[in-house]
Amino acid sequence: MMLKSRIFRIVLIYSVCSLLGCGLSYGTPTDIACLKNIKASLKDPYGYLTSSWNFENTTEGFICKFIGIECWHPDENKVLNIRLADMGLKGNFPAGLRNCTSVTGIDLSNNALYGPVPNDISRIISFVTTLDLSTNNFSGQIPADLANCSYLNILKLDHNRFSGNIPPQLGLLDRLKTFSVANNLLTGPVPNFNSHSSFGGDSYANNPGLCGKPLKDCTSPSVVFG
Repeated sequence: MMLKSRIFRIVLIYSVCSLLGCGLSYGTPTDIACLKNIKASLKDPYGYLTSSWNFENTTEGFICKFIGIECWHPDENKVLNIRLADMGLKGNFPAGLRNCTSVTGIDLSNNALYGPVPNDISRIISFVTTLDLSTNNFSGQIPADLANCSYLNILKLDHNRFSGNIPPQLGLLDRLKTFSVANNLLTGPVPNFNSHSSFGGDSYANNPGLCGKPLKDCTSPSVVFG
């Protein structure tokens, strides 16, 4: 069943891209530019990218041999997944990801990334099904624009320093199967996800300011009359 689901997702993404012109068939130059930008924008104290991401090679499919990179086909420079977890990487969210137009999975977890997630995140990762930013130092508010990443199945933002409310628009992500914002600094009501995406208290743990099902009820502030 997992293989059938994966094949269906790939076919679906190709179909959508054909309709919207997202450029899967012409991804080679942009995907190379994407990875160059990511490498240039991040500090790599342990040399994972420095030792593996060599752009002097110009053979077709060369970036598919880079550490953390999976391609749609090993002989084509079209990036399917970017998995850079546990590498000690430092820097802001790599905006150069917008050039990886065929990517469907991004895992930047367990690094030392910081700063806000871009407000126009859906323009950067339009067709991503998995986004894992957990265990970093991201801060600021969770962008409401994530609700426009309509293909998301997995969204992990836990163990960061996000603050403010969880955008209620995230409840529109009806494909979401895994969701976690645990261990942040969030406040206010949790999103009202549809009946197909019910998340337990563990998804919101250690955010004392959150409320609403499955957490404690939200109480209206007291009205003070002068």
